[in-house]
Amino acid sequence: MAGQIVELDEATLGQMIDGELPFTDVHHVQSSYKDPKRFDTYVKVLQSRMEWDDPIVLPLGPYLSIVKNKDGIYAVKCVCSQEFGDYRDNWKLSALINVRDDEASMSEIWPGPRCPDPEKNEIREFICPGCGIQLEVDAVPPGYPILANFTPNLEAFYQDWLGRDLP
Repeated sequence: MAGQIVELDEATLGQMIDGELPFTDVHHVQSSYKDPKRFDTYVKVLQSRMEWDDPIVLPLGPYLSIVKNKDGIYAVKCVCSQEFGDYRDNWKLSALINVRDDEASMSEIWPGPRCPDPEKNEIREFICPGCGIQLEVDAVPPGYPILANFTPNLEAFYQDWLGRDLP
């Protein structure tokens, strides 16, 4: 099977997204050559699960995507429809942030001797203000700036990788 292109249908991708596909199948999918339609199929599955109509341009994670909103702006949006602004801006700055910076709050996650030293660490939990879901967690030194993970080059992704114009 090595070297074979594996085409995935919407049902199988849906099972992968939901964590319902057996590990051996997931491993096979991940280690095989990707079919050229996989990205479009993945976006179609995600789009079908949303209650909003803004087209997904690029999924960012389990709960966030870059969409083209009704104003024609490429924005970061949560599955609940909460928008975090232009995708080139750091969406984390528009999220609710819970900071664990003392032993009591860190012990809720890492009790006992595994607890990080609050003098050297803080845990930042980024939460959607629309639905309350935890979007991401950063473990950083106190005072470290809130950094964006990455800013994708949408035009290059669409033109150079997908061979078409950005929608």
